[in-house]
Amino acid sequence: MLKLCFFICLIYWVKSDEGEKCPEFTDLNIGNALAGTDLQVQLLLYTRENQDCAERLIEHNVTASAYLNTNKKIVFVIHGFRPTGSPPAWLGNMKKLLLSSEDINLIIVDWNRGATTVNYNTAVENCGKVAEILKNYVDQMLVGGASLDSLYLIGVSLGAHIAGFVGQKYNGKLGRITGLDPAGPSFTGEPPESRLDPTDAQFVDVIHSDIDVLGFKKPLGTIDFYPNGGMDQPGCPKTFLSGLHYFKCDHQRSVFLFLASLKSKCDIKTYPCDSYLDYKRGKCVDCDAFQPMSCPVVGYHADKWKNLLIQYSSPTKAYFDTSDQDPFCMYNYLLDIMTWNKSIRRGFIKVKLIDDAGNTVESQMNSEASTFQQYKRVKILTGFYQDIEKIAKISLTFSTKTLIGPKQKLRILQMKLKSLNNPKRPQLCRYDFVLMENTEVTFKPIPCLERST
Repeated sequence: MLKLCFFICLIYWVKSDEGEKCPEFTDLNIGNALAGTDLQVQLLLYTRENQDCAERLIEHNVTASAYLNTNKKIVFVIHGFRPTGSPPAWLGNMKKLLLSSEDINLIIVDWNRGATTVNYNTAVENCGKVAEILKNYVDQMLVGGASLDSLYLIGVSLGAHIAGFVGQKYNGKLGRITGLDPAGPSFTGEPPESRLDPTDAQFVDVIHSDIDVLGFKKPLGTIDFYPNGGMDQPGCPKTFLSGLHYFKCDHQRSVFLFLASLKSKCDIKTYPCDSYLDYKRGKCVDCDAFQPMSCPVVGYHADKWKNLLIQYSSPTKAYFDTSDQDPFCMYNYLLDIMTWNKSIRRGFIKVKLIDDAGNTVESQMNSEASTFQQYKRVKILTGFYQDIEKIAKISLTFSTKTLIGPKQKLRILQMKLKSLNNPKRPQLCRYDFVLMENTEVTFKPIPCLERST
């Protein structure tokens, strides 16, 4: 009798445990994509009290939630097109890092049924429908005590435009929208009401990482960030031989840059500028207009510059370069050179930095060719994947990248090197020396005689 009672209790415990299984993001496959999926939306709520087990919000009774606290910030994460049906690979890290950074209500918007299809246009058509459903949830939250100021929507690809559609429904009074490489196909050339727009929230920040293929090229926000010019991200495949990764790597880099900003390993500084070329030529690295806050950073903490940025009548474009892997930090230096050749020289300069222990870092940025004219200053932006705190030596190599003709000389009247990540460091100089083409010259720099601005 005792054994029978134990067996019945065990069966009840197993069934009860199955009934209380944590809701999860919808997991589909390529078969679902080929067949197509009808739109279904579920909202999965995570807080610091239930960060390992989501609570599914009830569509017409949101305030019945056991965990939703409308006195705290409410962050929505909205994914995009899912041609294979699998959950986004970045979703787990997004949840973990957001909750560790701030005590918030985190809501994962799962519209995988509706986004999973091989017909991209079907997913595009569903974006407006998802926004309507989200408005229903938000309306209930507002009735329950939430404020529009506390709402923050993070949208990836198509999800960025969904966030914009939601913002439009509240006349741009949402607190913030972050667009992570908003989708370009079917949205490029469309009017503001048919895509993400700077007026969709009080503050709209956008990261463009694949403007030549899957992303949207033109500015869409209060500030638009263009890592590595907005295309061809370091570390991403350059040929079709890498398969699917070739198509999605640049596009997804926006997400991973955002995630990196939550890890606090380095603040990725960006430089407001009219173009990537002007940025590369060192024309936009002082950020005088942004003092005393200095240059904006990309990612989660970009809203620290909100009040300053919204003063500008037109959107701000900001450029920066990254390394090829997480956390994508780049340590930038400005090389300022004055030459005294009578004839014009045109070419490239490669930079190496060396410390007392002999550790060496080499510039990784692909700069444009510079034109050197007598007594004219040339600024070259150069970057390194690692930094050297105390520079003992500097190596420079001048190259024209031509295979024929005599080697050229570049006569340097003055060279200055300035750290942009640590502007309080003393600038380093060297005076009166010659660079022979394709010959590395190493020297010990000295502190500059005067500080240049």
